[in-house]
Amino acid sequence: MKFFLLDATAAPAAGGGGMFGGGGSSFWVMMILIFVVMYFFMIRPQQRRQKELKKFRESLEKGTKVVTIGGIYGTVCEINANYVMVEVDSNVKLRFDRSSVLKDASDLPPQK
Repeated sequence: MKFFLLDATAAPAAGGGGMFGGGGSSFWVMMILIFVVMYFFMIRPQQRRQKELKKFRESLEKGTKVVTIGGIYGTVCEINANYVMVEVDSNVKLRFDRSSVLKDASDLPPQK
């Protein structure tokens, strides 16, 4: 039985070596390209959605139909700096943190 030892300090193959075979500069170009793609497809749209949601929460008014993060539908009946009072049924009001209001439900069809 023969045993072979691999030498990890051996010189890289001719042609520049590197992770992608073209040297160190192509590695950095690929990393920058990956970051740019991630920014335009993931980070930028998420930031836009967050800005729209913040704008919606700041523009809440009495009588606006909303949906909370928990899926509760109701109508805003009182607004404070920190919370929103939502009427979910006649004489049933729930207090929610302002940040838990998710979206406008005015355009949704009425529930039976």
